[in-house]
Amino acid sequence: MYKGSRVGVVVTAYNEAPFVGTVIETVPDFVDRIYVIDDDSPDDSWSVIQQVASRLNDTAARDLEPAVTDGGDGQRVVPIQHEENRGYGAAVKTGYRNAVDDGMDVIAVMNGDGQMDPDILHRIIDPVVDGDADYAKGNRLLHPDDREDMSAFRFFGNALLTGLSKFASGYWAIGDPQNGYTAISSETVESLDLDGITDEYGFLNHLLAHLNVHERRVADVPMTAIYGDEESSIRYVPFIRFVSLLLLRNFLWRLKTKYVVSEFHPAVVMYGAGSVGVAGGSAGLAGSIVRTLRGNDGFAGAIGSFVALVLGIIALGLGIWFDAEESADLEVTEYEYTESPANAEQYREAP
Repeated sequence: MYKGSRVGVVVTAYNEAPFVGTVIETVPDFVDRIYVIDDDSPDDSWSVIQQVASRLNDTAARDLEPAVTDGGDGQRVVPIQHEENRGYGAAVKTGYRNAVDDGMDVIAVMNGDGQMDPDILHRIIDPVVDGDADYAKGNRLLHPDDREDMSAFRFFGNALLTGLSKFASGYWAIGDPQNGYTAISSETVESLDLDGITDEYGFLNHLLAHLNVHERRVADVPMTAIYGDEESSIRYVPFIRFVSLLLLRNFLWRLKTKYVVSEFHPAVVMYGAGSVGVAGGSAGLAGSIVRTLRGNDGFAGAIGSFVALVLGIIALGLGIWFDAEESADLEVTEYEYTESPANAEQYREAP
């Protein structure tokens, strides 16, 4: 246990045979149960997971230190394999559901690629354990030193997704939405419609929108980017296309659910008017410029279109401001963590 809370860790794996075993072995001792989800990997990931789980569970049994005895057959490491490849989000949801069923209080997620430092797990879960947030996530973009190992391409893509995700999620002060090093309370998991959240790699972005609609507090925890020899299984062009459309749907769904169905809010009016003004003004201005270049009189139309464009930008700005104010109390930025030993031995309690 950690500060009186039972902690479960979900380790997701897809083609991570060279790394997932080390990830499992280095999960801190204060973690009560580890759920390793193999998403039908075609490599040897499942075999590695089974071997490491068997060895660690045998060691725990000999030492008479099973972390918990309810559910999971008393095992500290619970290996689970999907019968078919279902996607990153599906793997996380499988882990969430099993952890909730086993009575975990806080559930963290670590990917099986070794990019998440186990020595800072206590920093990721602290906001949730301490009751300051319902969901916490790492952020590699807060400080320049933390992103030294991040390539310019990764940084640009991450910064772009961060900007788009602010619109989609409503968490305007939260960054690095693709960071999968997260922690969530079991109570929050139970309040969410997990089936309504995508099974694909856009899961993290989609989850944030659902958390916002449910008025859940989210914390950003600074962390350093770590990259090694692992190869990403993401195909970037389809991924960007998929996530961009997902974010647009998230944005529209969130506005409808939060600002129309639940209660009427002026933010939705400003967003609507701003979108119409910017789209119409831009199209009109472009048309006026074309007419002018062809020798026709497009000056009057250009003035009207320019005014519509400016008013649209102002309306969009007001929509963003109203939206950000509505969610300001739900954001815990740069959570003030305290350093502690990697195994947080002072917080470990007997089950």
